[in-house]
Amino acid sequence: MNLLVQAASSDDGSFQGPSINEFFPPTLFTIGDLEFNRIFVVRVLATLALILIFWLGTRRMRLIPGRFQSVVEMGLDFVRVNIAEDLLGKKDGRRFLPLLTTIFFMVLFFNITGIIPFLNIAGTSVIAVPLLLAIVAYIAFIYAGVKKSPKNFFKNALFPPGVPWFLYIIVTPIEFVSTFILRPITLTLRLLMNMVVGHLLLVLFFLATEFFFFTAGGWWSLFGVGTFAFGFAFTVFEILVAVLQAYVFALLTAVYIQLAVAEEH
Repeated sequence: MNLLVQAASSDDGSFQGPSINEFFPPTLFTIGDLEFNRIFVVRVLATLALILIFWLGTRRMRLIPGRFQSVVEMGLDFVRVNIAEDLLGKKDGRRFLPLLTTIFFMVLFFNITGIIPFLNIAGTSVIAVPLLLAIVAYIAFIYAGVKKSPKNFFKNALFPPGVPWFLYIIVTPIEFVSTFILRPITLTLRLLMNMVVGHLLLVLFFLATEFFFFTAGGWWSLFGVGTFAFGFAFTVFEILVAVLQAYVFALLTAVYIQLAVAEEH
């Protein structure tokens, strides 16, 4: 509690809001040459939780599942039905289901740490993880296209059929940038910025609550009630954003793969 009050107040007692330094925490400890800061620890914990949940939910599969197995199966079925098979069909959906499932649940678990007490920051709020996942999605897109049509994938992507030849001077650079450059960049930034903004808003509201209650005091405490209410509302909203961003990232990955395996390629 004292740490929050100190963080919310500057030396002259005025309010001190969050800064970008939130995403560059100091090193907590090292193991060999590997440095662990707060965000690194959050990612490790989220990964361990993800592995543990799916191990417990699938180690003793039963024909009539218990509650925990049912929840795990519902999550897996959601990705299979609503993302993989809905966009790619059963054949290609099953091929890329492991990838799409991994992306969805990894993003979800890394996102949700942003509202878990004592963690309070998303593992996807620093660019490394969003960029890595975007690169994986990009490689899957290229692989699917080349596998489907080794000779025509890049040709059809850069020179769309039916376009007058003289327009390729304009169309081809646009297609190259939009298809092969902007896709991984937009995938990365969409996830990253949502998590960054969400974290800064939550920190802002709860630091303001601490400031109004414990530093300003008096009638200022009424503002603390308001900022706490906004903080709680945005916490609920952040849960929705965490789920939605996991869904969008996996969905767009499936869309790109679907475009790569389309018949015109």
